[in-house]
Amino acid sequence: MDGVRMAVISNRLNVVVEAMMNTVFRSSRSGVLNSAHDFSCCIVSADHELVMGAESLPIHMMSGPDLISKAVLRFHPEMRRGDAYLHNSPYNGNSHAADHAMLVPVVDDEGVHRFSVLAKAHQADCGNSKPTTYMTDARDVYEEGTLLFDACRVQTDYQDNDDILRMLRLRVRVPDQWWGDYLALIGAVRLGERRILELGEELGWDVLQEFVDEWLAYSEGRMRDAIAGLPAGRLNLTTRHDPFPGIPEGLDIKIGIDIRSADEEIHVDLTDNVDCLPNGLNLTESTAATAALIGVFNSVGEGVPPNAGSLRRVKVRLRDGSAVGVPVHPHSCSAATTNLADRVTNAVQRGMAELAEGIGLAECGAVIPAAAAVVSGVDPRSGGRPFVNQIFLAVTGGAATPWSDAWLTIFHVGCAGMLRRDSVEIAEMTHPIRVTRQRLVQDTEGAGRFRGAPSAEVEYGPVGTSMTVVYGSDGAVFPALGVRGGGAGGLTRHLRRDRAGELTELSSQGLVELADGERIVSITAGGGGYGPPAERDPDHVREDVREGWISPERARDVYRVSLRPDLSIDEAATARLRAEQASS
Repeated sequence: MDGVRMAVISNRLNVVVEAMMNTVFRSSRSGVLNSAHDFSCCIVSADHELVMGAESLPIHMMSGPDLISKAVLRFHPEMRRGDAYLHNSPYNGNSHAADHAMLVPVVDDEGVHRFSVLAKAHQADCGNSKPTTYMTDARDVYEEGTLLFDACRVQTDYQDNDDILRMLRLRVRVPDQWWGDYLALIGAVRLGERRILELGEELGWDVLQEFVDEWLAYSEGRMRDAIAGLPAGRLNLTTRHDPFPGIPEGLDIKIGIDIRSADEEIHVDLTDNVDCLPNGLNLTESTAATAALIGVFNSVGEGVPPNAGSLRRVKVRLRDGSAVGVPVHPHSCSAATTNLADRVTNAVQRGMAELAEGIGLAECGAVIPAAAAVVSGVDPRSGGRPFVNQIFLAVTGGAATPWSDAWLTIFHVGCAGMLRRDSVEIAEMTHPIRVTRQRLVQDTEGAGRFRGAPSAEVEYGPVGTSMTVVYGSDGAVFPALGVRGGGAGGLTRHLRRDRAGELTELSSQGLVELADGERIVSITAGGGGYGPPAERDPDHVREDVREGWISPERARDVYRVSLRPDLSIDEAATARLRAEQASS
């Protein structure tokens, strides 16, 4: 296919997935969707290959749509126009139970299945036994309590299956909010279906199939070129998750990476890891594979489209029954998109960075602190109506790169910065809470030639009512590491402030009941630095001090930059400090 025509068709398909994204964003009701943007949309071929994903969360999209498409076809071999399928099974291709995936087959006028469109949205409440979608302490799926839908047909001939929807309404705490999000998902996939049918009628289905073949081949070629430019080598990496329920000593995660530059392939081996855990941290098949893929894509550079073509060049080995592999029912996978997944991604991109200068990244900070907790209770401003939602206040965590300082508010490595931070005013209007503090914490950045993001401190609590806060944060013991001489980011920490203002230390995960007038303090994780701090441009160090990100003492002791009281650089003293550093 002519390159210009291929570019035009790829852009037109991208318009389809972006229109689907806009539909969810504009019409959903829960803040986790219409504020934080925790959803993703894509187009899958009839052969179950990812063709086009919107600019959205990689942990949703890079691996998983293909598995979901296969799961639906396994139970419903006849793809019919007008059907829609709800799928959230962590044991059959989905990311985790909280992500409701809606899949619609695109069937032409002759009854031929041409594509599928998929929208996946994180739920504010998915029916768990506790008011959260991240049950990190759930010993199994029964204690987790979530409703599981395994390729469940929720529409036939464009009509809802009311039996299924009534069951859903009875198990979520805020059914009207859930109903609005369901309609947003259905609206998105139906819009995608209609647009692709129109495109097929305009261009012809043979032309669209030719495009898919050429587009995936082009993407594979771009990945081949990127891998061929990497240094060949084998890496064996270990990363460690904090102590949690079920892993009182923490957990080592082992990763093998084999960069086969001559073969233009990268192999990632996750098989040498523990069996499924008695908690909600177990990864799913899609999140385990995707976590490795994100680390690779973060390391190979720009210009490689993330689709089934480029993914052919990265082979990820998983083991059945492993906490970092393919889970076995009934082990819980409630937090499969975050904790262990982030550890895998971070270790892969850190390992690639240590292999050679100019590739890879430092590690991003851990997530699901109380600054991004699921909050619930009753709102006295609305006559005691219940509320459940995940808030997204100041969470930083960005990792330094070979060429730049960290993206401050990446939130976590698995979302690639696609999640949006809540407006304080909107959060306070939507929930009976008051946010009393949001600030960056000085001297918590991963120091380096390029620095990681500093930690953030967030303090909030209920107003006129009590409130349940559920969170499950890694990174209180084992921080985000720097690379090539860079320093580690700041640790997470949680405290409760009582009505008298006294602070009490809290654990890294759990369910906290806050009374009216009490507040929770969440200090989030910083990101790792890249390169030796003493190689950082002194002008940049001075600006960091001027902005209050680092102290003059840290500038001197860590970055080896001497500043006068007016914050001008003492060049002679700086030269001496850096010479001393180089000779030590």
